Amino acid sequence: MAVFRSGLLVLTTPLASLAPRLSPILTSAARLVNHTLYVHLQPGMSLGGPAQPQSSLVQATFEVLDFIAHLYAGADVHRHLDVRILLTNIGVKSASLPSLPNSVQNLAHPPEVVLTDFQTLDGSQYNPVKQQLERYATSCYSCCPQLASVLLYPDYGSGELPVESLDVPLPSTIRPASPVTRSPKQPVRGYHRGAVGGTFDRLHNAHKVLLSVACILAQEQLVVGVADKDLLKSKLLPELLQPYAERVEHLSEFLVDIKPSLTFDIIPLLDPYGPAGSNPSLEFLVVSEETCRGGMAVNRFRLENDLEELALYQIQLLKDQNHKDNEEDKVSSSSFRQRMLGNLLRPPYKRPELPTHLYVIGLTGISGSGKSSVAQRLKGLGAYVIDSDQLGHRAYAPGGPAYQPVVEAFGTDILHKDGIINRKVLGSRVFGNKKQLKILTDIMWPVIAKLAREEMDQAVAEGKHVCVIDAAMLLEAGWQNMVHEVWTVVIPETEAIRRIVERDGLSEAAAQSRLQSQMSGQQLVDQSHVVLSTLWEPHVTQRQVEKAWALLQKRIPQTP
Repeated sequence: MAVFRSGLLVLTTPLASLAPRLSPILTSAARLVNHTLYVHLQPGMSLGGPAQPQSSLVQATFEVLDFIAHLYAGADVHRHLDVRILLTNIGVKSASLPSLPNSVQNLAHPPEVVLTDFQTLDGSQYNPVKQQLERYATSCYSCCPQLASVLLYPDYGSGELPVESLDVPLPSTIRPASPVTRSPKQPVRGYHRGAVGGTFDRLHNAHKVLLSVACILAQEQLVVGVADKDLLKSKLLPELLQPYAERVEHLSEFLVDIKPSLTFDIIPLLDPYGPAGSNPSLEFLVVSEETCRGGMAVNRFRLENDLEELALYQIQLLKDQNHKDNEEDKVSSSSFRQRMLGNLLRPPYKRPELPTHLYVIGLTGISGSGKSSVAQRLKGLGAYVIDSDQLGHRAYAPGGPAYQPVVEAFGTDILHKDGIINRKVLGSRVFGNKKQLKILTDIMWPVIAKLAREEMDQAVAEGKHVCVIDAAMLLEAGWQNMVHEVWTVVIPETEAIRRIVERDGLSEAAAQSRLQSQMSGQQLVDQSHVVLSTLWEPHVTQRQVEKAWALLQKRIPQTP
C-alpha cells in the first residue's frame, strides 16, 4: 500500500469507546503516513447515510481535554509522526456557542490521504463511504487535489477489546490548579486571553498538550513566552538547543494549524515571570506539573503589583516509555538532545587532497571537557589518534621545526640553561597579549599541521582507516580544512572549571580565565558534525562513543 507524507485522520467513534481503540488506530495510520498526521474529532458522525455530513461543534469538556492528552501520549511511540489535533470545531462553554467557519481551513501540509475509524457493516473499502469521507475532508480543510481515502476498519481490530474496557474513564491529566472538583462531562470555561510558556525545543507531544489546552481555553488571544538567553543557561546540553527563531517558526506553524481563529503573540521569555507577571489583560496561565510552582510565583508577583491572579491550569507530564537510564522518565526535549549525541548533524566535508582510504576526524572541546578520554575510547575501537599537544612538544624541542623560529621571535631568555624552551615563561609572554600570541600561533600552527599530515601517512602505512586529530585549538587553527568531520565534546562550564581546578591545581578564577581565552562550547558545536558529552558516568560516555563509531562506519567510504 502507498505511504503518504501527510494525512488527515477523521475520528467518528464516541470518545469513551474510542480511547481503548486509539493505540491500534494510530498504529494503522502510522503505516500509511510518514510525516504529518492531522486529527479531526467528530464523535458520533456517520459516513454511511445518503446526506453529506457536516462538521459540527464539539463541546470542550474535561473528557475532551483528557482525550487530547491521551491521544498525544499514545502517538509518542510513533516518533516519525508530527501529530496535530485540529481544534477549529472544539468550543468552550459560553452564552452562545461560536459558529463554525464556513470557509475551508488551510493547513501547512495539505493532506494527501484522509483516513477514518468509521466502521462499515462488512469491513470493506466501501466506495460511497470513501466518497463521503473525501467530500467531508475537502469541505473542512485544504487537501491535495488527488486526495486518497482509506477506511482503517477492520485493520485496527475492534473486536479484540473486552466490553468492560469501553466505559472506563480516561485518567485526569488536566485540572484547574485551584481546588475545584471536576468531572469528565464538565464543560471547560473559556477566557478572552491567556498565556503559556516554555522552551519549546524540538516541539514534541508534551508541548502539544500544553499548547492545545491553552488554545481551547483562549477565545481571542494567546500569549506564548519562549525561553531565551539567560533562561537557557541551566538547560541540559544548551549547545544543541534549536535557535530561538527556529523554535518560534515551528511553534507558529503548529499553532496556526490547530486554531487559526486565535491571535498569537509569541515573545521571548527573558525572566521567570514574563508577560504573565505584568500583563493586566491576561486571565489564565497553563502550566505543567513541573512549572506549577512557577505559576504560583507568578500569581504572588501579580498580587504584589495590584494585578488579579490568573486561573492556573495544570497539565500532567507525559511519561516516556522508552527513556534510557540517564534520561528523564517524562517526554522531554532534554532527552531528545541527549539522543542527538553521536549522531551526524551536518554533511561531512569532501577532502580529496587527504590520503586515500583514510577518514580523518578532528576531535575538539573546551578545556576540561574530557576530549582526550574520548580520543582514547576511539583508539580502543580502532582509530589512529594524533595528539596535537605531543606534536607541539616535538616542534618545540631543540632541533624541532619550530624551535629556532620561536627562539628568534621571543629571545633566548625563554630558554632553560640546557637550551630547552621554558613553556611556562613563553606562556606568560603570550597570555593576555593578542599580538604576541598571534606571533607564536603563526609559527606553531602550520608546523603542527605539517607534522599531523606526516602522522596521517603513518596511519595509512599501519593500515588504519580512521584517524582522529585530538586538538583543543582545532577550529582556531583552521585545521578543519584537513578533516572530514569535526567532533566536539561538551560539558557545562561549571563542570569544566571544577575539573580544571581538580586536575591542574588552578584557582577557579584562573580556570575561568583559561576557558574565556578559548572558543565557547556553543561556537564549537555550531561548526561540528558530531557532538559528544562526558557529563555522565563513564559507561554512558562509552555507549555514546560506540554509537558514534558504529554510525561512522556506515558512512565512511568502504575500501574496495
